Amino acid sequence: METKIRAIISEHVNVATKVLDDAQLQMQIMQACEMLIQAFKADRKVLLCGNGGSAADAQHIAAELSGRYMLNRPALFAEALHVNSSYMTAVSNDFGFDETYKRLVQGFGREGDVLIALSTSGNSKI
Repeated sequence: METKIRAIISEHVNVATKVLDDAQLQMQIMQACEMLIQAFKADRKVLLCGNGGSAADAQHIAAELSGRYMLNRPALFAEALHVNSSYMTAVSNDFGFDETYKRLVQGFGREGDVLIALSTSGNSKI
């Protein structure tokens, strides 16, 4: 068990080191941050989505943005799209799971808004 824990922590450190060593990835992160800043300055919103653990990550990010991440400031409009379980189950049942986020973006999204779609595995179609 101790070896497994050590391996998991080591993998995390390796990923963090790769990010630290990847100037191109850091530039892409900075560009994404700038896109969010510009959207918020223009009174636009950020919509987030993901499946499973990625949905939890999306909800956490939305909470930090609309809450007080790092400093007291006005709330930013950030919403995790999956939080309405009645909607998610009804639309999945009536239209199929592939339509759930699409329909929400069509209903809530406006030009200039930002959609962040998370996939921890990188394998999600949605």
